Formats: sequence, structure tokens, C-alpha cells
Amino acid sequence: MSASTLERTARTRRSRTRSRTVNARPALVISTLKPHQFDLRPTCASLICPDCRTWVPITGLPTKQPKVVPHDTGRAGKDAAVRCHLGSNRLVTVDVTVKKWQERLEDGGAETASRTATTVLPKAFSPQTDRTLRARAERTATGRVSDWNAVLPRVAAADKKRRVVPAGDAPMDGPEVPQDTLHPQRPAR
Repeated sequence: MSASTLERTARTRRSRTRSRTVNARPALVISTLKPHQFDLRPTCASLICPDCRTWVPITGLPTKQPKVVPHDTGRAGKDAAVRCHLGSNRLVTVDVTVKKWQERLEDGGAETASRTATTVLPKAFSPQTDRTLRARAERTATGRVSDWNAVLPRVAAADKKRRVVPAGDAPMDGPEVPQDTLHPQRPAR
């Protein structure tokens, strides 16, 4: 008989075992686990093995001695077959009802849903940005109206220059051409 050269992979976790083997460690008490670390629904009773952190079925839930199914530490069919000797066949003490577990699970979801993120603190401003923001905050509606009224004479003058028709033939269609070239000047500070 020749030894296989293929590397063994983790086996699928059976939902029931017929083994009478029991782990020597003390029984794992369900109430010591967080509600999201176990599932007590009868169709898929399982928990996260505290030793290898994988989801493992609980066999014999309605009987006197429920226990964790023998299992490998990796994903079935993908990872290497490394047996979890510490957590396999360990007895489980179920001291939580399904209703109480479901209430704790829902309360935990409501509690985490109501949490808000911390306030994001703004970056420190540069002196120029600080001056600009302060100036904006100090401006009022009447201040903006007075600024616009101060600009209106220059706007009217530019419109008047645009209306002047140059000497010579005017274009038949299209916009009117201004006579003077406009050279905007920055206001003195």
C-alpha cells in the first residue's frame, strides 16, 4: 500500500457524531459566550469554538449531554487538515433558552445600531483661510447690497461702451461689436 502524496484537507463537519468520546476539559457554558458567538436554532445549533475560532455544530442538543462535534481548524475542503484537539468532543452546558438568546441578540443589534460615529475634528486653518472665513461671517445682507451698489456704476459704464456702434458697415446678423477694448483693472486696496 502506498502513501498518498496529496495533502489532506479539512473534512466537512458532521452534524451528528456517534462517538462516545468526551473531552476531559470542563463543559463549555453557553451563557459565558456572547450572543453572536452561538446559534441555538434547532435546525443549525452551532457555536464558535473558543480554541480555534471556527463555527462548529453542537450535537445532541435535546439530550442530556450535548457536545461540540470533532472538527478541523480550517475551512472544509480548502485548508489543511489540522484537528482541533482542545475543542473537539467538548461537552456543552446550554443554560440559555432560545427565546432569551434571541432577545439578547436583538438587543445587541439595537444597541450597536444606535451608536454614532465620533465627531470629525476639522484641520487647523491657515491664517489666510481664517481671515477669509471671519470676513464671510461678518458680512450681512445689507453689507452685500452695499457692495453690489458700489459695483453698479462700473457695470453700467461697461454696458454703455458695449452699445456704442463702431463707424463703418455694421454686421448684418450677429451681436453688436463694442467700440473700445475693455481692460479690467483690479481695485486698489
